[in-house]
Amino acid sequence: MIQYLLMTLCLRAVTATPLDSRVVGGEEASPHSWPWQASLQFAYDFDPDFFQHMCAGSLVTPNWVLTAGHCIVDVPGRFAVMLGEHDLYQKGNEYLRHIKTIIIHPEFNPDVLANGNDIALLRMAEPAYSTPDVEIANLAEPGSILPNGYPCYVTGWGLTEPFGIPSATLQEANLAVVDYATCSSPYWWSGVVTPNMICAGGDGKSGGCQGDSGGPLNCMDANGVWRVHGIVSFGPGSCIVAHYPTVFTRISAYNDWISKTMEQNGGV
Repeated sequence: MIQYLLMTLCLRAVTATPLDSRVVGGEEASPHSWPWQASLQFAYDFDPDFFQHMCAGSLVTPNWVLTAGHCIVDVPGRFAVMLGEHDLYQKGNEYLRHIKTIIIHPEFNPDVLANGNDIALLRMAEPAYSTPDVEIANLAEPGSILPNGYPCYVTGWGLTEPFGIPSATLQEANLAVVDYATCSSPYWWSGVVTPNMICAGGDGKSGGCQGDSGGPLNCMDANGVWRVHGIVSFGPGSCIVAHYPTVFTRISAYNDWISKTMEQNGGV
């Protein structure tokens, strides 16, 4: 599944890699403070009853979870999502939903993450039900673009330090948005990013990491409503490198695809 894209930028080599890991430079989130966050889990065919975390996602309707396309390409086994999760190793009020339908954006190329369209929808075999720990996400408004410096949070169960170990508990880190003009400029990600992506972070201290892929970029709007603006897609191989922010699929470029895909595959 993991594909590596070697970039030579700023006269040094930087690896853009899918972030199937954890938040670096953050802290443990208050339990269930991001109630739309899902843990995307899989079971190998040789042990179909044991599921383990591999990526993240966001609950966008009672039947659908939004994640990254690269999380589920060429991975053998069966998928499920855990909703209402906080500590992956402690039993609480979380519950599991098996995945019955996987739809990856038709223009996603797993061999070249920089082409974009790193987005997928997962239809659950049974609908989710609301609890104090489980809520449906509010998505970014169609076409909305966040300004440079806008404060957001990345959340996930990925690595808490480069080349470290995964976190058992959900982590969060505050990341400032880096506008497209800056992120696509020399000495940043240059031509690796497209307008359908969001860059956030890049201070060399905080960012997404392996295991966070598919998870949300959460940003509060002017009305005090949290909205999911991005899906963790890729970043530098060591997770935190100055001027190489975490890169997210920009949801506001895909609202129509999300809505039409759900409507054409069993409804919302």
